[in-house]
Amino acid sequence: MECNKCEKCCEKKGRSTHRTEEEKKELTKRLNIIEGQVRGINQMIDDDRYCDDVLIQIAAVNKALKSLGNNILESHLKSCVAYDVQMGNLDILEDVMQLIKKLQ
Repeated sequence: MECNKCEKCCEKKGRSTHRTEEEKKELTKRLNIIEGQVRGINQMIDDDRYCDDVLIQIAAVNKALKSLGNNILESHLKSCVAYDVQMGNLDILEDVMQLIKKLQ
C-alpha cells in the first residue's frame, strides 16, 4: 500500500484506506477461503460431526482470521500510521495502541 493519501482517498469523507486492486484481490481471496471454512463448520454441525473435528476447524478459522488481521495491521502501520507520523500527527500512536489492545 503506497498510496500516502492520494486524491482518491482524500475525496472520501472520514477515514479510508486506498488499496490497490492486487491488495483487494488478495484480501478478498483470503476472506472467501475463510467464508468457505465457516460454511464447512456449519455443514459439520448439520452432519453431527464429532466435537473434536468441529473444534479443529474452528481453530483453523480463528488462525486464518488472525493471520489476515495481522496482514492488514502490518499494512496499516507501514502506510496509514507512517504517513500520519510523517505529517506530525502523533495522536495516531494512541489510536494504534488502542487498536492493538482490541486485537488481542
